[in-house]
Amino acid sequence: MKRNLVYSFARYLITTAIVAGIVFVCNRLIHVNATTVALCLLIGILFISAIWGIRQAIYMAVLSTLAFNYFFLPPLLNFTIGDRQNWVALFAFLTTGIVASQLAERARRETLASNRRRRETERLYEFSQRLLVTGNIIDLLAAVPATISATFNLRGAALCLAANSRIYRSSPDFMDVSADALRESLHSREHTKQGTDVILVPIHLGMRTTGALGIAGSSLSPEMLDAIGGLIAIAIERAGAVETLGKSEAARESERLRNALLDSVTHELRTPLTAILASITSLRSDAKFNAEQREELMTVIEEEAERLNRLVGQAVEMAELDAHEVKLDLAPHNIREAIDESLAELPLETTQRVQIQVPATLPHVSMDIARIAKVLQHLLENAAKYSPAGSPIFITAAVERGKLITSVADRGPGIDDLERMMIFDKFYRGQSQRYRVHGTGMGLAIAKAIVETHGGTIEVTSQLGQGSLFSFSLPIE
Repeated sequence: MKRNLVYSFARYLITTAIVAGIVFVCNRLIHVNATTVALCLLIGILFISAIWGIRQAIYMAVLSTLAFNYFFLPPLLNFTIGDRQNWVALFAFLTTGIVASQLAERARRETLASNRRRRETERLYEFSQRLLVTGNIIDLLAAVPATISATFNLRGAALCLAANSRIYRSSPDFMDVSADALRESLHSREHTKQGTDVILVPIHLGMRTTGALGIAGSSLSPEMLDAIGGLIAIAIERAGAVETLGKSEAARESERLRNALLDSVTHELRTPLTAILASITSLRSDAKFNAEQREELMTVIEEEAERLNRLVGQAVEMAELDAHEVKLDLAPHNIREAIDESLAELPLETTQRVQIQVPATLPHVSMDIARIAKVLQHLLENAAKYSPAGSPIFITAAVERGKLITSVADRGPGIDDLERMMIFDKFYRGQSQRYRVHGTGMGLAIAKAIVETHGGTIEVTSQLGQGSLFSFSLPIE
């Protein structure tokens, strides 16, 4: 209060000095006519009104009128006015000064209000952007009070959620807004003021109460407080909707995987089991088999058992990769070593179709050679399954942008755009091929997981009727 009085006194003193300066210059130094003096004084009044406001401007208008009368209207150096026309001029000057000061003050107030609204709008936009960053509703509720305090320069803020009456504060030591007051404001439709600078704002979304906001140290307008409350309500509703959508998507994905797994079990696991049971039943029957027939049935049992073992092994490997429980045995190797190791595990009819185009000058790359060989094995098996018998399969490798790119190309039917987006998902198999070609849909998913564990990426490009190109990259250290 004392400081405000000092500032006010200083303004009146400066205003007096300005009037005295104009009078001195016009009366002693340049000797101008009364009209020029009046215009100079009016400019001073407008200047003071634009800077400090209406009070100092009216004071300057009255002081200027007295000075104008005393120093520039005859008889000079006397407050008496001899000519009636000068009375008109004097009152016209006083009226003009007051009206001009009021207009300048109105323009100043509107400018200040416009700037305040602009700053509030900018802060409101910044606040809305911060709210949109967080999608998790728990993180959002915890961050809202601190975000409000930081954005609008408040002493503190607290948020009460209507659903569970839980209180979230901008900082643990901010207790200016009590929990009871926040809970009581949940049932109000208007702002409530507590003390000198604490305001409670109910948050509504339509006719439904979402929560209550308590802020301290605020100079925000009621409209701005309503806008903040509306943004908080929308952000909470949006985060809840995103969370619900995520759970729904997860449920749909779980259902899709469950159906895919059942489909895989039905068409892959039951086939070898059926063959094994049929062979065992035949061997145990009273039918007379010669040595060659018995050996053939035993071979069927052995092959189908190995197939079952391979399917179970793939499932276990996929589970380990998903759980990040695989430890890589990394060492520098040439990609040709992995290619040769993968070919050794494939049947002869597949290896005979493979054409290798790998330069001998390729650098060594840090890799788990057994795992990368398995990636190539899965890619080559897929190429052999889905391309015409006897058609060539190409393996190429090259260095691009600091990575070793290895590709496997076939001349199969190709993959359409929709299936390319899901081709590396677990248990996914092409719609047109799932009943024609045996498989579980885990091979490419395993290959993708292995490559990503190495810090690389895998992708596919394809053209319907022309074939597909599977490429994976490994970083060169």
